Amino acid sequence: MSLLDDVAERDGWRCWVCDEPVDPDMSVNDPRGPSVDSRTADRKAKIAERLAHRGCNTRKGAVKVVIAWPDRLHVVEPAPLITVAGRLERKGGRELVARCPTEQDAKEAAEWLEDRFSRLVPGLPVTAGVEPGGGQFLVILAAGRR
Repeated sequence: MSLLDDVAERDGWRCWVCDEPVDPDMSVNDPRGPSVDSRTADRKAKIAERLAHRGCNTRKGAVKVVIAWPDRLHVVEPAPLITVAGRLERKGGRELVARCPTEQDAKEAAEWLEDRFSRLVPGLPVTAGVEPGGGQFLVILAAGRR
């Protein structure tokens, strides 16, 4: 099995950048085709390869990667998730990532975050919680050190 197949199987054939499915039968030269990527431009960093669409991989070389929050979530001032992932990987701890108008909105955001971080930073035990504060609900991510 090739490195691409190994990485793709481990990642469930989902692009780490856009979190959309990657078609294993698509040409590797097509923008929606599979490619192997690392999450950093730092060649010395010890970060495992990840599966990405060829277009997502190419685009991230030109601009800083942004992990989009889904439009269906009602969040205020969402944190940049790549930055949050980097801090939680390095230091662990807790981080406020969004505010929501209702508890239900916050619970939906927390559920999405746990699912998304399981693919964004595999192996990092991340939990999301909801806490009331100032008439709104805060979404908190917590992780132990690896």
